[in-house]
Amino acid sequence: MFIQKRDQGSISDLILIAVYVLDFLYIHPFSDGNGRMARLLTLMLLYQVGYEVGRYISIEKIIEETKDRYYETLYQSSIGWHEGEHDILPWVEYFLFVMVKAYQRFEERIGSLDRSRGWKARQVETIIKNLTADFSVADIEDRCPGITAPTIRNVLNRLSRDGVIQNLSKGRNARWKLMN
Repeated sequence: MFIQKRDQGSISDLILIAVYVLDFLYIHPFSDGNGRMARLLTLMLLYQVGYEVGRYISIEKIIEETKDRYYETLYQSSIGWHEGEHDILPWVEYFLFVMVKAYQRFEERIGSLDRSRGWKARQVETIIKNLTADFSVADIEDRCPGITAPTIRNVLNRLSRDGVIQNLSKGRNARWKLMN
């Protein structure tokens, strides 16, 4: 039924996963470890539909941090389950809350890496502005692994035009110095 509904595309993948996991938890197929199995099932289903956040952020940890809410919403959504009259909304809201929290943490982690457009140029500028002696392209390359010489030269040219640095010598062994 899950695959059929997913393939129809009439219901959001996240809502389908939430309801599927709710049913799994309520069926309680194992004598122990149903919660852990449900979290593994959740990750597998998320990966299948393209939600990769669980590779980088522990969804299990978010659930552990909010376990009172987890159990409360699980209870609320299981009332009337046998009769098919249960309210899935509390569980779906909780599941979506967990997903939003995971993506927020992922964004915080990625944001702290500062890999936005222009980060390499900013890195080169930071290194140059902290140098106390004259320097060469090779000196910058040593301090900025993974940043290419052409990128460094572009930054040097821009900083030179802006009067931030001064070219002391030209050619292969060109030297630069920071202006005060």
